[in-house]
Amino acid sequence: MTVAAILQNKGHEVVHVTSSESLLSVVKLIAERRIGCVPVVDDGEVVGIFSERDLLYHVAQDGPSALERTVGEVMTTPAITIALDTPIMHSLSLMTKRRIRHLPILTDGALVGLVSIGDLVKYRIDRIESEAAALRDYIQSA
Repeated sequence: MTVAAILQNKGHEVVHVTSSESLLSVVKLIAERRIGCVPVVDDGEVVGIFSERDLLYHVAQDGPSALERTVGEVMTTPAITIALDTPIMHSLSLMTKRRIRHLPILTDGALVGLVSIGDLVKYRIDRIESEAAALRDYIQSA
């Protein structure tokens, strides 16, 4: 299975920001939406990603003055991205190896979705539970 299967249920809407936005306004957006990150998109291209971790690192380093910077100054770049046809297990492996929790999904360079490690784990658990139920039914009917 690929990440496209997750987006079929989750949807393709992605909250994103531009690199020129103030860090404070983006932090407020993340808190308001209760999300862990936002892709940073300029002129239709994903140029980076800004996460809670980025905020934590920069506030620890610069103090409250970090909030006066732009997202472009503090985002993680380049963003690690995947395509719609990326297998779920490959995506999980990539997240584990790179120690990240979110992957923007691109098609022809355009942002078409975002998956979190929680989305991927939930999908895997649902599939495993479904397979276990099918095996139980098979055994009981034999």
